[in-house]
Amino acid sequence: MSKAILVLEDGRTFHGSAYGAVGETFGEAVFTTGMTGYQETLTDPSFHKQVVVQTAPQIGNTGVNDEDDESDRIWVAGYVVRDPARRPSNWRSTGDLGDRLKAEGVVGISGVDTRALTRHLRERGAMRVGISSVDLDPRALQQRVLAQPQMLGADLSAQVSTPERYTVQAEGEHRYTVAALDLGIKRNVSRRLAARGVTTHVFPASSSIEDLLAVGPDAVFFSPGPGDPATADGPVALAQEVMRRQVPLFGICFGSQILGRALGFGTYKLGYGHRGINQPVLDRTTGKVEVTSHNHGFAVDAPIGERIDTEFGGVEVSHVCLNDNVVEGLRGLEVPAFTVQYHPEAAAGPHDADYLFDRFVDLVEKKG
Repeated sequence: MSKAILVLEDGRTFHGSAYGAVGETFGEAVFTTGMTGYQETLTDPSFHKQVVVQTAPQIGNTGVNDEDDESDRIWVAGYVVRDPARRPSNWRSTGDLGDRLKAEGVVGISGVDTRALTRHLRERGAMRVGISSVDLDPRALQQRVLAQPQMLGADLSAQVSTPERYTVQAEGEHRYTVAALDLGIKRNVSRRLAARGVTTHVFPASSSIEDLLAVGPDAVFFSPGPGDPATADGPVALAQEVMRRQVPLFGICFGSQILGRALGFGTYKLGYGHRGINQPVLDRTTGKVEVTSHNHGFAVDAPIGERIDTEFGGVEVSHVCLNDNVVEGLRGLEVPAFTVQYHPEAAAGPHDADYLFDRFVDLVEKKG
């Protein structure tokens, strides 16, 4: 097994073994706390340009299968695990995780003290990183890491969006039509909508308001995605056009940040982000606490506990993370729009927030 090294931009170095493809890769080092759902994590477009550190010590036990991918490929820039499974064991497994990484050219490293690495990132913040199994000189690798672009200011959503429109049909009787802007959409979003009788037309990130309205949508959806929302001026303008027409609008994660900007709020980069499937969120509308799935490194800067007047009427913060009081959702009081910054589609993750898709359908019904 080939040796490998991981070097952070501040020079902290970890030694291990090559896992997946042999080579060299760079990205932003982030950690995710999920003990399951690694296949959904790897194929989530929101992880584009990021090197993912799994905090769970054993990864790959259930192998990989043909059903749990959230997109057509693995998107992570690199992968860091402590103890990869030597042999997968699950009735749904069709292959080995390490083989899948190798087949898709994903450079990873195993045998790393991921606990120490996670603590370092939590204290110092997400930062650029390099993994190499071809050049084991830490200083030389660090210099290449420092030459990489930062995630702050990165415009990435167009890189992961669909090149052309496609449609996911409703299950059973068709009730409503949704136009979804693909900024890095996961497959389970369309599945959750389809289960409620919604036909979803998925559009490229560069689509115009005329493109979306051409399918006669009852509502519009803005998807999750990677990168800095401060760079997404096109989608922000599109969200404003949707709200001016009073078309019901729902945004998840990156889509929530886009809507936040469209309403006049700023966004900022979190120190190390929220990633995992065990994040507690308060729904301020109902007073209930949900255990939720997260994957975001940016957040909306909006005041909590008060009405904020905007061009589109009053807005309030609807959801808050109980770990750090970060805004996790917005709700229009006059315009039919709401968002959450986490993942109610639960891929992977708990189903506590699945009701939000019902809330979206209810919004459409009330508007109709």
